[in-house]
Amino acid sequence: MNAEVFAATTGAITSSMERVIDGKPEAVRSALVCLLAEGHLLVEDVPGVGKTMLARALAATVDASVRRIQFTPDLLPGDVTGVSVFNPVEREFEFKQGAVFANIVIADEINRSSPKTQSALLEAMEEGQVTVDGRTHYLPDPFLVVATQNPLEMEGTYALPEAQRDRFMMRVSMGYPDAASEALMLRQRDKINPLSQVRAVVSEERVRDLIAWARAVHVSPAVEEYAVALAQATRTHADLRLGASPRATLQLIRAAKVWAALDGRGFVIPDDVATLLSPVFAHRLIPTRAAGAGRSRSGADTVTIILERIAAATRVPIAARA
Repeated sequence: MNAEVFAATTGAITSSMERVIDGKPEAVRSALVCLLAEGHLLVEDVPGVGKTMLARALAATVDASVRRIQFTPDLLPGDVTGVSVFNPVEREFEFKQGAVFANIVIADEINRSSPKTQSALLEAMEEGQVTVDGRTHYLPDPFLVVATQNPLEMEGTYALPEAQRDRFMMRVSMGYPDAASEALMLRQRDKINPLSQVRAVVSEERVRDLIAWARAVHVSPAVEEYAVALAQATRTHADLRLGASPRATLQLIRAAKVWAALDGRGFVIPDDVATLLSPVFAHRLIPTRAAGAGRSRSGADTVTIILERIAAATRVPIAARA
């Protein structure tokens, strides 16, 4: 793996996904960043704007195991992690793997299930394993969860607990397409589903190589201190009652490494960190009642504004001249 191979491979993944996701390059890039930074992606928006299509397009470009879980109110934790079933022939219990045992797991409408079922993903997303009946079972490597969720104002939704949201590296919103992209979609998809034309352009082994290459991107101590300063500011801000966790700071740096590698650089600059600040931090923060409306859409907008103010007030490291 070298810089040229990395650029060619990631470019092929992006191009393949953009054949399906029209006019949303930011969402496509965010999904790729989460895959290569060993994080998980949360896609939040109203129904029908392509949240599941984004997840399926990413899965289709990778020659690896993919499973989709449709989260519903009656979904049980064992449906996600797996259960032990008694084998009458062997006269012992056997573990039957659940849907989470795949390289890429599409958790569709995750907030339509109960918090009990949502919690089945906590161990898997953080530690890459599940524990059933006291026995630990390891998940495939690489492992990525791409979850979609509907806005909380809609019927039949449960708010994701803070611990669950903190395990997602990034949250993105698809948004409505512009008029030109929507018209193009009508013409292209009248006869054929573009997802059926997507072919895997990268293998599971190649993904591991890409991850290793991005992990080696250099981060200077000054940039690390800059990321820590941003995280510390969220914990002391008067308008936030829950700030960014140390896990959030770590994931911000990991995402910035991939972001820099996608731009052809072997080092992270402060702009990489500032660009990813809202996608990585916003879904983890909770504003005070006086500042915003909690987890509603207006609350999310409030958090974004607060993060912009924090970024503007935090000193940006400047490289010393030679």
